[in-house]
Amino acid sequence: MSEEKNDTLLYGLEQKIPPLPAFFSALQHVLAGLVGIITPPLIIGAALGLGEWMPYLISMSLLASGIGTFLQANRVWGIGAGMICMQGTSFAFLGVAIAGGMWVKGQGGTPQDIMAMLFGVNAVAALVPIIVSRFIEPLKKIFTPIITGSVIALIGISLIKVSVINWCGGEQAKDFASMSNIALGAGTLGVIVLLSCAHNRWLRLSSVVVGIAIGCLAAAFTGRFHFSGAGDVWFRLPALFPFGFQFNSAIFLPIALVSLVCILEAVGDLTANCLISRQSIDDSAFRSRLKGGILADGISCLVAAMLCAFPNTTFAQNNGVIQMTGVASRFVGRYIGGILILLGLFPPFGEVLRQIPIPVLGGATMVMFGCVVAAGIRIITQKPLTRRDMLIVGLAFGFGMGVEAVPAFLTHFPPIIGNLFGSAATCGGVVAIVLNLVIPEEKSAATAAARSNDDRAESL
Repeated sequence: MSEEKNDTLLYGLEQKIPPLPAFFSALQHVLAGLVGIITPPLIIGAALGLGEWMPYLISMSLLASGIGTFLQANRVWGIGAGMICMQGTSFAFLGVAIAGGMWVKGQGGTPQDIMAMLFGVNAVAALVPIIVSRFIEPLKKIFTPIITGSVIALIGISLIKVSVINWCGGEQAKDFASMSNIALGAGTLGVIVLLSCAHNRWLRLSSVVVGIAIGCLAAAFTGRFHFSGAGDVWFRLPALFPFGFQFNSAIFLPIALVSLVCILEAVGDLTANCLISRQSIDDSAFRSRLKGGILADGISCLVAAMLCAFPNTTFAQNNGVIQMTGVASRFVGRYIGGILILLGLFPPFGEVLRQIPIPVLGGATMVMFGCVVAAGIRIITQKPLTRRDMLIVGLAFGFGMGVEAVPAFLTHFPPIIGNLFGSAATCGGVVAIVLNLVIPEEKSAATAAARSNDDRAESL
């Protein structure tokens, strides 16, 4: 890889990285994504009355995320994007998973029946991204920079909302948005930004870890952080389908549709990852990465279902960490996968990390999620926007942010519509795809594109 392509990266995509900086970099990815991994099983478990099995569900979510991340980084037999693509539990499945579980509960099912049904259906739904990954080439007209860039920016905007809520203390906090919470998050954010701007590579590599550590110390000194132990279970061995396997087509259909929509988000995240890692997003190598990345997403979801964890997807959070630290080496992905696997097998590690004060995590993730929005805008503006492009981007952002800001907009639609289009990324992404297919291209733009292709062919 040329120096020109690596001018803002400490370690390029294929560059080997020493163990110590690799570990520090990996730890920052884990800290950025940890809350995202363990929150969905907490929400679903609480809604369906699975409290007794909550620790097991959290451990298996961490284990499945580690296995999926390891697959993405290594790219063996065409499985994986060959980049730092952290896998984590997808929030997109919350609505359909809770609705499916409630249906089983309404039929007189026990908590074990609920889990057998949900994980059985999720295992079959994992075939959706696996099959779609084989047809990425014909779909390249759909996944244009305008669409993928819009989806990435909308994902980042949604994540910023989560970050601000955490910064204020968490949704159910009694002292929500208190000055102490705001100050704690601001101090953490300030340290991270300061270290990220440093010329010393060690300070950049450890910026998130140091920022969170200082935030925890500040919380401890002000009496807002009390360590409550590491739990009683020191090792948890996984089992395949421990609650059995059940299937119902009525529950499968909405989950399969959400799986299809999640592919669009994954394509956006993978595109941003390529761009930040200084890789092309307009050649056969890029399409090969997409194919491998979506395939690994599907296999990761299958592994998650077998271990009794909810479906995985490629996280956008790690794109912000790559941009902050300047470390794009895919070998860091192996360390991330290893750390997550250890957290899953040894619950005390996860229990310790879970006790990090919420405002500290909110402040730490703010800058990362902001970088995700910037990456999306950067993809959209790679070429000058035509009037057609402006219309597509404007309506995609309008619908996406509108639904995100006013969820009640979908109240009187069928529940499946609310589940599918309730997030900014999916709603805005679908709007962008439809408009891109319906609105005819401007003649001048089409002619310029054809001339550009001819010129490229002549130069080759």
